[in-house]
Amino acid sequence: MDLFSYASQSLLESNAPLATKMRPQVLEDYVGQEEITGSGKFLRRMIDTDKVPSMILFGPPGTGKTTLAEIIANATNSQFEKLNAVAAGIGDVRKIVEAAKERLKLERRRTILFIDEIHRFNKSQQDVLLPYVEDGRLILIGATTENPYFSVNSPLLSRMRVVRLKALDLTAITKILKRAIADCEKGLGNQQITYEEAIFETIYLVSNGDARVALNILEQCAAMLEGTGKITSQTIQAIVGEKMQRYDKQGDNHYDVVSAFIKSMRGSDPDAALHYLARMLSAGEDLNFIARRVVICAAEDVGNADPQALVVAMAAANAAQFTGMPEARIPLAQAVAYIASAPKSNAAYRGINAALADLQTKDSGLVPGHLRDASYQGAEKLGHGSGYQYPHDFAGNFVQQAYLPDTLRAASYYQPTDHGAEAGMKARLRKIWGNRY
Repeated sequence: MDLFSYASQSLLESNAPLATKMRPQVLEDYVGQEEITGSGKFLRRMIDTDKVPSMILFGPPGTGKTTLAEIIANATNSQFEKLNAVAAGIGDVRKIVEAAKERLKLERRRTILFIDEIHRFNKSQQDVLLPYVEDGRLILIGATTENPYFSVNSPLLSRMRVVRLKALDLTAITKILKRAIADCEKGLGNQQITYEEAIFETIYLVSNGDARVALNILEQCAAMLEGTGKITSQTIQAIVGEKMQRYDKQGDNHYDVVSAFIKSMRGSDPDAALHYLARMLSAGEDLNFIARRVVICAAEDVGNADPQALVVAMAAANAAQFTGMPEARIPLAQAVAYIASAPKSNAAYRGINAALADLQTKDSGLVPGHLRDASYQGAEKLGHGSGYQYPHDFAGNFVQQAYLPDTLRAASYYQPTDHGAEAGMKARLRKIWGNRY
């Protein structure tokens, strides 16, 4: 590198964002994702032994996908090449492949190709990679925020290991921010900044577990202080420029909001339900956590009054995972509004609870002989299946016969309501079983 190039590189580094300056270079400095990088874990062993396989790094923004790829680059003896799928094309891939082929033949060195945002490669671009990954000319590492099972071709995906990275938690974000404040070489250590301990949770909630966003907020706070001073929650609020929602994911307010959310859907108030959904989304609540509550409410509180509610809830849960935020708010809102507006019945919920309670407190008895499995040799001699009446042999595809064990013959668990579609179920059951329903 000549003097001019060195000076240009130094200028770029000095003006780089704090998030870039603080990017770890070795695995020991990598924060978060201990499930995959901790001692003895698969990826840690592969990096330590320089046997990195082709893989997809899948996770939300700011969770360390590119950083992890660069750490692998620093740790490996392989040639490391990097492309961004937004700007690169098939021609770029072919050049790297040809060089990799020569390098393997002449130097016996492997080539690792890192493709950021690999989901932006179309099918034909991904197809180009397949034979080179398959024959070992390339070790491919792709990074994506999109679900690879939807965004990466199945043949290519089958030859790669999917490594899922999670949004960073409060502990990880706090550690990253404190390191940046203390680091005199690359961070803010020379500015003599002090802080309230509460700012880390505030930044964490605003950043939604994204380390890059968290460091950008910290850097803007430091700039506002003009060198020295104390960072407070008010400082952060001024930087973010929007109202902070009070929502502690570990404390009472978290449970209060979740409780209000469920009770608003159960109470058929879509406006209130959407309000509490907005609170959780704004605070960066886990989409899976929200979706699970929506699905449970659809089954527990709507039930057979509108069986379609559970279908809508499951579709919204899948769509939220598929799209991620901010688009995930749309299918979740659709499901929440549908469930809150639907007729309600908890008859199935009460029914299973009553059946489980009887198992704990009553003699469950034996399965009636005519209902037992008669498909194996010798079952007939035991009387299994004897006397069973096949409903489809009778008018209306129904015949009255005993299904419950004798000890529970009088038990009644499912009591359908007169609400929505369940009213029709109740009418049919009452017609064939009489006053039992």
